[in-house]
Amino acid sequence: METLRFKTTINCGGCVGAVTPILKSITSIKEWNVDIKNPSKILTVTGEHLSPHEIQTAIVEAGYQIEAIS
Repeated sequence: METLRFKTTINCGGCVGAVTPILKSITSIKEWNVDIKNPSKILTVTGEHLSPHEIQTAIVEAGYQIEAIS
């Protein structure tokens, strides 16, 4: 199991609702969470064989900004 973290512009419950079906459609993701209380709006994704590019592309296509955190 691996974990990836991203800084995003997903900043409210409505935004989380908008990305939920997108993130659920990525089969390699087992769990995900957005910390909307954190000023950096951290998206944490856990799964097997995760593709950072696939996740970033999906979030950008949904209309949000996203940046990988090392």
